[in-house]
Amino acid sequence: MSKIGYYFVPILTLASVSLATLLAFPQSQSMPPRSSAKPTGSTKPKIAPRSEYVGDQACAECHQDRFNTYEKTAHHLTSQLANKNTILGTFAPGTNIMTTANPNLTFRMDQKGDEFFQSAIWTSPDGGPPRTRTERLDLVIGSGGKGQTYLYWRDSQLFQLPAGYSTVFHRWIISPGYIDGQADFERAVIPRCLECHAAYFKAAVPDPEINIYDTTNFVLGISCERCHGPGRRHVAAYKNPGSSHATAAIVNPAKLSAARQADICAQCHGGQGDRFLAPAFSYIPGQPLQNYIDLGPLDSAKDVDVHGKQGKLLMKSKCYQMSPNLNCSTCHDVHQQQRDLAVMSQHCLACHKVESSPTHAKIGERINQNCIDCHMPKLGSKVVYIDINGQRIRPKFRSHWIKAYSPEELQ
Repeated sequence: MSKIGYYFVPILTLASVSLATLLAFPQSQSMPPRSSAKPTGSTKPKIAPRSEYVGDQACAECHQDRFNTYEKTAHHLTSQLANKNTILGTFAPGTNIMTTANPNLTFRMDQKGDEFFQSAIWTSPDGGPPRTRTERLDLVIGSGGKGQTYLYWRDSQLFQLPAGYSTVFHRWIISPGYIDGQADFERAVIPRCLECHAAYFKAAVPDPEINIYDTTNFVLGISCERCHGPGRRHVAAYKNPGSSHATAAIVNPAKLSAARQADICAQCHGGQGDRFLAPAFSYIPGQPLQNYIDLGPLDSAKDVDVHGKQGKLLMKSKCYQMSPNLNCSTCHDVHQQQRDLAVMSQHCLACHKVESSPTHAKIGERINQNCIDCHMPKLGSKVVYIDINGQRIRPKFRSHWIKAYSPEELQ
């Protein structure tokens, strides 16, 4: 079996303004983002107690249609309890073994009743008895679009397992960042990692580098309140027939400024950040994100990777620079799955005139069906790689830097 390591990630944004005007700008030209505000951490962040949060089921009581479509999205499915319905990896004999670059190390995945286990097995070159370490799969990370990785509890500490599963190659793989041929069960899962794959984990200590949590107090998946803010007052107002303040008691991202809307997505799609200014899971939608985390400066001349930094790539786009109201929600509806590029391309055509593109003269109206693969192509990551039999392959992710790409950039 091939030796493979892999990684995966979520989604984000698209376009606006005349295509001819957009492409007239040299793409290497530096242009500041629409907001020149820099994170200083000088403003104390607003933090709501957890008692203000009510959970998705409270939202579903009134917004069932929205909830029914949202629970099928990658955001909602990005973390789950490990069970036969959520683990995509196979445990059948013959497909549950993963070999590695080390001929003396293999991994075996086993199901025992309703529980699932991962074992690293070291054989002795001199024929001695094998050595085994086994841990249970407790949590699933990743919606499965590209793959999944798995976490396990050791008392109140949370760690990542060294073997994951690729839905691209349909086999067990080396987890992201691990060295093929080694079995490291000690990779701590810190709060910032969880913040982009869960609604909440109660940390036992305030240190952002410590992986100790309350094992009874966490909420998996990206919840409604991660984008709409704490819902207790909103729910209480609706249950009070005499109240007229229900709408004001919840955040509607569509009514926020473009900058505050972008902040909601940038919680996770703006990179891992340079400095933590507040505890993980503290951010309240509608507040300036720069008060909670310093995502670092936007340097338009600096190479920004296509993996996990869609927000920064969007801000480098002339579409974003020239369109004061363009934000992630211009093209994305997070309440439902979106995979049809022809439908997504219609957002571009609201502003761009395809007749001005040289490509229109070559292929005609077919250009209307897919703006995205040319102007937001899938590019190889420079920080994520797959090891396949000693060959390093860069998986591709959708770029959110909207522009005309040269043939060299597409290589």
